[in-house]
Amino acid sequence: MQTILSYKDRQVLIGPDQPFVIIGERINPTRRKKFAETMAQGDFSLVQEDAQKQVAAGAQVLDINAGIPGGDEPALLRAAVEAVLQVVQVPLCLDSANPDALQAALEIYPGKALINSTTAEEKMMGRVLPLAKEYGAAVIGVITHETGIPATPQARLEA
Repeated sequence: MQTILSYKDRQVLIGPDQPFVIIGERINPTRRKKFAETMAQGDFSLVQEDAQKQVAAGAQVLDINAGIPGGDEPALLRAAVEAVLQVVQVPLCLDSANPDALQAALEIYPGKALINSTTAEEKMMGRVLPLAKEYGAAVIGVITHETGIPATPQARLEA
């Protein structure tokens, strides 16, 4: 199975018979105090700087996470996506467990995004999969469900 991610006319093909795809993961406020503080204040200059550095270093896709405790994640993720799209031309991976944040970002994204990461929990699949369908996004599935990570490969496949 293959997937094409896109941003405007730029495409990245992901699949088992395709070359390795580099996804930059630095746009994430977790354990980055200054990064989180500037994002929370509406300053996305560090987000843009990280985006440019990662693409210059070879990232073909950028993962964007805007989860700041107590922050308005839908507004932050949307603003981070807007900021990144001003400075680089690569497909994006939207990294959030908050379906409202995913929707806020997908609404403005002009291409096929990757949603990272969706669990096999009914409540998540019930919200995220319809968003993926509506906005034409691809999804990274994490094999966990309501009771945690299944113990056997067969149980993971069933999830």
